[in-house]
Amino acid sequence: MSVRRLADASVQPAAFAFNEANAAAARTWIAKYPKGREQSAIIPLLMIAQEQEGWVTKAAIETICDMLDMPRIRGLEVATFYTQFQLKPVGTRAHVQVCGTTPCMLRGSEKLMDVCRSKIHHDQFHTNEAGTLSWEEVECLGACVNAPMVMIFKDTYEDLTPERLEEIIDQFESGRGAEVPAGPQNGRTVSAPQAGLTSLATEDAVLMAKHAAGTQDAGKAGGGEVPPSNAAKPKTDAPETSAALATPSPQKATSGAEAAAAKKTAKVEKPSLDDPTRPAGIDKPATVDDLKMISGVGPKIEGTLHSLGIYTFAQIALWNDEHRAWVDGYLNFKGRIDRDEWVKQAETLHKGGVEEYVRVFGKKPV
Repeated sequence: MSVRRLADASVQPAAFAFNEANAAAARTWIAKYPKGREQSAIIPLLMIAQEQEGWVTKAAIETICDMLDMPRIRGLEVATFYTQFQLKPVGTRAHVQVCGTTPCMLRGSEKLMDVCRSKIHHDQFHTNEAGTLSWEEVECLGACVNAPMVMIFKDTYEDLTPERLEEIIDQFESGRGAEVPAGPQNGRTVSAPQAGLTSLATEDAVLMAKHAAGTQDAGKAGGGEVPPSNAAKPKTDAPETSAALATPSPQKATSGAEAAAAKKTAKVEKPSLDDPTRPAGIDKPATVDDLKMISGVGPKIEGTLHSLGIYTFAQIALWNDEHRAWVDGYLNFKGRIDRDEWVKQAETLHKGGVEEYVRVFGKKPV
């Protein structure tokens, strides 16, 4: 875990005190713990202080430790251990926490960080000039199905595109952050499948759902009541509804098996090595660039690129749309070259090495 330190003394306030409402909340939290165990309230009290001030100051830590009859060093240990505590001033209108864990990274969180770099500050943990906005990269925010996502204060904003995040940041900057609906930003209902339901989707189940919807609509239209789902029903010799749900239609099962077999036998053909859109290769030079520094290129992919005569960052930096499409098809990457921005990475590394890469992307190459 990275080292976490308190902010410089130049930005630390001289003193701290809870306002009246938060002082009452602090007393309530302390009372939750048995006598002699009041120090267990350190985390909720630090959170209350952060919500009041926007960040956790040195004076707040010391004041809370004194309230709990707790050594100040213990309070410092807690505040510097948990990353939920902001130890430096953050944006007064929005502090954007961008999830950088694997699911979000695979679905474009790096581009969300680029938005933060351009609209807030190039480096995380710094505010913009007005002091209204700040950002940081964090670990999993817990909505992986709806990746990529960010958290602003206590709300999460999911299924984001760079363009949508720009709009959200602009709204917070203008003081209209409360108008932004939290949760998915693409019309998805909570974490429902984007492509629609994939379970209980047999023909009989669909007919039953339509029938139920029609019954409810008819009841509403006629002004009558819709009978409850557990109303008594005539007894029959065989539970037709249960059987229909449990046994898929034979036609459906056959078509599903055929589709699975076809998918299994289908082969993805690589583009021809003689294709004119293939990027030109070169003989192996005396100095070969470490292509593994490009995010998305591992030892195996690097070996494949070498077999195609691709040895340097400069070569990759010159790839046009057709070149990228040919290599993407040859590697069966399904658009990954563009998503990972190989050309931009290669151009940056060719231009200024690791130092330039850190300046542009805000991190060291992998």
